[in-house]
Amino acid sequence: MTNDGTTRVELTIDVPGARLDKYISEHQEGLSRTQVQKLIGEGYVSVNGKIEKSGYKLEAGDRITLEVPPPEPSTLEAEDIPLTILYEDDDILIVDKPAGLAVHPAPGHSSHTLVNALLSHLSAFPETEGEDRPGIVHRLDKDTSGVMVVAKNITAQQYIMDQFRDRTVTKKYRVLVKGELSPAEGVIEAPVGRDPRHRQQMSVVPESRGRDAVTEYTVLEYRSGFSLLEVRPVSGRTHQIRVHFRAIGYPVAGDKVYGVPVPGLARQFVHAAVLGFKLPSTGAYTEFTAPLPDDLRLALERL
Repeated sequence: MTNDGTTRVELTIDVPGARLDKYISEHQEGLSRTQVQKLIGEGYVSVNGKIEKSGYKLEAGDRITLEVPPPEPSTLEAEDIPLTILYEDDDILIVDKPAGLAVHPAPGHSSHTLVNALLSHLSAFPETEGEDRPGIVHRLDKDTSGVMVVAKNITAQQYIMDQFRDRTVTKKYRVLVKGELSPAEGVIEAPVGRDPRHRQQMSVVPESRGRDAVTEYTVLEYRSGFSLLEVRPVSGRTHQIRVHFRAIGYPVAGDKVYGVPVPGLARQFVHAAVLGFKLPSTGAYTEFTAPLPDDLRLALERL
């Protein structure tokens, strides 16, 4: 370790053929592949004294020099915000996020977020990726309630992120849309990207300008001109559920951006009811559920 806290590591390649980023992440404990790629991109990694790209194929005898700078001090502050904890072990925390609480700090809400609440709950700052969003594996919109998983260490974080990437995580939402949706069961497949006219919003766009997005749904019941749905997003694009149902003519109830207003409903009727994945500790597939919150339950009763 140097005087400024930088850690310097040297590795010599015996077996050729591996990618540079993959080899380092597998042989350097505590560094994920994403972190390694960032270090490579910022010039902290060299091969035989030369800066190479992440995809460089290593040859026998190559000498890798890796420098890991010390982490920058976090400016995040713990806040005593009540949390509904559904499950906790040494690797993860499962919370029932309330509507109105942003997941992590961003322009416009630098405090009073789920991350600030987590820092108050946890005895130690989680050693995970993302300096401004420690432990965050996925996110819910500010006004969406329901089940979220948070990682307490980088190994658990990568293990769960891999499951999200491979689309093996079960995600079930309760969603209320305007109109009697037909057919009662179906799949919406439409690319989602930035709306070219309103850059702060998302929309269904041509394939060349968006990312693939798939949403499965089943109608649970019809009620007074509305449809209560179980929605299962296969992909996880920003605002995907809200954008997809607007695109097919059944906007989400209470959604101020993409949906329709409903008297007595102050936010979008979208609730993450079920989240299922393999636990980092045991590898056992487990599902966690969060009941429909009072504001959405009362909105249904008023219909």
